[in-house]
Amino acid sequence: MHIKIATRRSPLALWQAEHVSAELKRLDPSVTTELVKIVTRGDKILDVPLAQVGGKGLFTKEIDEALLDGRADIAVHSMKDVPTELPAGTGLCAHPLREDPRDAVATITGGALNTLPAGARIGTSSLRRIAQLREAFPTFEFVSIRGNIQTRLSKLGKDVDAVILAAAGVLRMGMADQMHDFISTDLLLPAVAQGTLGIQTRDDDAEVNALVSRMNDEETVIRTRAERAFLARLEGGCQVPIAAFATLNGDTLNLRGLVGEVDGSRILRSEISGHKNQAEALGIKLADEVLDAGGREILARLYAAEANKH
Repeated sequence: MHIKIATRRSPLALWQAEHVSAELKRLDPSVTTELVKIVTRGDKILDVPLAQVGGKGLFTKEIDEALLDGRADIAVHSMKDVPTELPAGTGLCAHPLREDPRDAVATITGGALNTLPAGARIGTSSLRRIAQLREAFPTFEFVSIRGNIQTRLSKLGKDVDAVILAAAGVLRMGMADQMHDFISTDLLLPAVAQGTLGIQTRDDDAEVNALVSRMNDEETVIRTRAERAFLARLEGGCQVPIAAFATLNGDTLNLRGLVGEVDGSRILRSEISGHKNQAEALGIKLADEVLDAGGREILARLYAAEANKH
């Protein structure tokens, strides 16, 4: 069986696609693969913060098209980039073992965020990070930086005093030694499904689906379902400070979630626990709690402001 793997062209995306390729060949030594490298809209627009670009599927739409028209058989995604609704005829067939879900930081002081001086410039374009950190560190300034890991780290000490990145990407690229702290989820709740890979396939491709599904890690699947159910209920995208993080202890699933004002002036947090078989239901229930606590008004205002930009 020959499998064509659709991927973005960034160094991290290529690493992820090669990782999946190697795993498929390990599962079935007769498999051959090739990478179908695709440039997405999100890859082309690097001079504007994601929150201002608008629209869902910034990093996936062109990959979806390659999957649907047969140029690719599977697609490998960072799950935090994947919209909660997928094109008809496709689905997420596997989530391999999750990498470290936390955020990581490199600083000019060589220490954690609390070692930085007042007024420090923090490099990130993530509204999720900005909202939470503004609450914790009111004097920090935030500078929007985009691009791959290497590009963003190159701005440290020039344009910014700290760069925040997803730990998973840093670890996968073998660059953990360039980080000075891995940030506790108590300070910075991760993006939904951060650190998780998703392998998307066509629903009708039985042979490929049978092989790809063997890559599933049960705990990762359960945690990802809970977090994405929370996000789907909130109808969230890159334009909104939303975070969720699930952990599993035996059969008990714990899920924390939040919605915040971009300026950090109000962050609504909630937490829920239940049986792991109820992952989606727990995600939906937690989202409803956050919406009822004031999240509905925050989101309505943010989405209205977003609509007025376009």
